Amino acid sequence: MTAAEQTVDADATARDSAPTEDADGADTADAESAFDDADAAAVSADRIVAAEDRYTGRWNGVAAAALLAVGVGAIAQSPAAFLLGVFGVAYAAYARMAEPPAVDLRVEREFGTDRPDPGEAVDVTVRITNEGASIPDLRVVDGVPDQIHVVEGTPRLAADLGAGETVELQYAVGAERGRHEFDHLRAIARGYSGAVERDADVQSATDDELYCTPGELPPSTNLSLQSLTTPYAGRVETDIGGDGAEFYATREYQRGDPLSRVDWNRKARTGELSTIEFREERAASVVLLIDVRVESWLRPDAASPSAVERSVEGAMQVFSSLIEGGDRVGVAVLGATDPWLPPGSGEDHRAAARRLFVEHPLLTPESADDLIERPISVDSLRKQLPSHSQVILFSPLCDDGAVEQATLLEAAGHRVTAVSPDPTATATAGQSVAHVERELRLSELRRTGARVVDWRWEEPLAAAISRAGERWSA
Repeated sequence: MTAAEQTVDADATARDSAPTEDADGADTADAESAFDDADAAAVSADRIVAAEDRYTGRWNGVAAAALLAVGVGAIAQSPAAFLLGVFGVAYAAYARMAEPPAVDLRVEREFGTDRPDPGEAVDVTVRITNEGASIPDLRVVDGVPDQIHVVEGTPRLAADLGAGETVELQYAVGAERGRHEFDHLRAIARGYSGAVERDADVQSATDDELYCTPGELPPSTNLSLQSLTTPYAGRVETDIGGDGAEFYATREYQRGDPLSRVDWNRKARTGELSTIEFREERAASVVLLIDVRVESWLRPDAASPSAVERSVEGAMQVFSSLIEGGDRVGVAVLGATDPWLPPGSGEDHRAAARRLFVEHPLLTPESADDLIERPISVDSLRKQLPSHSQVILFSPLCDDGAVEQATLLEAAGHRVTAVSPDPTATATAGQSVAHVERELRLSELRRTGARVVDWRWEEPLAAAISRAGERWSA
């Protein structure tokens, strides 16, 4: 038998699944409980998470109509009416005694990519194989996580699925930052009579996790870290002579200097020995400071993500790029002592940061549902920061508090670079005022010596950094 697919009518499914009343007006909830004991014998325990059998109410009223026909036939002495009533009573009895088909389904879910970038459309393919008896009427709804939305197709399917047959359900979801685990597939199976249905949650046989993190910045992006560095070798140019690739200066030869660094040309011209020094390149120690305060949960419109979500996505991209460049990178939040990831490097450190970005309650998109006022003091952060660490602050800078704290960090000797996603709009007079006030805060922060990346809302972070770099090098 070939599986016929069609879109499930959500309203019809909800109507058929609702508790109904029998011909005598009694609620069938008590009758439904009669099927509970049969569930374990009829389903595959390793795949079925939960199952419930219930009457659909499709044949409600048939028994009453049949009995009425029998009575009319007897009173009117009409054999046809009496016979029709007898057949109706028999069919109603058959429908009441019917059992739903066994649900023995194998579910396999496959993603077009399991690590998409935020906003990317991800194709989802669900293969449903019937490893039991034929199911004349099967309706399924895939367990799409609440945090992501279907952007193409539908996660619902109806099919007549014979024994051993496979049907595919295909749709696409829009990826959102974070780790998203798909729920069990919901399957509703009915027999030929449709009087009773089995509603089961079926566990997938495959990995059901969609992991969404932003990618790295393009290799050509120059974040231009400031000169505050660690003693470790890296990529930040310093004003210190030593080992490196770029000429820095010459000095008088000292016993023990390697011969490869002796300026033999000068020796030939003047007879004096001198040593060439190159500009040292050292690793930076950077802490990514993310503003998650109530004042930062702003967005230009209801359909857009918040400035905090955009800040976290930007921080994830910067983290990956800095780690790849050999710098030591840590993570903190403005307004709380937790989370705190000290500057570090290596694959273990990268994995710890990835878990923090995706799973920590203050950094997930759902944290907006439980916002609280948090004091914005960086005193505890300043105690934790290594003396040679610089700070990259991710904040919309839509209030004075973030600017004040950035100024204190700069004054304490920690070079500050502010990456500021702009959630302001100019559609109304009030929005225009907020936009101008933010611009003034950016100018004030620049006057303190901090670098500022004004990140426009629809602009890639790499483009914003490149545009800001022109100002820094001017």
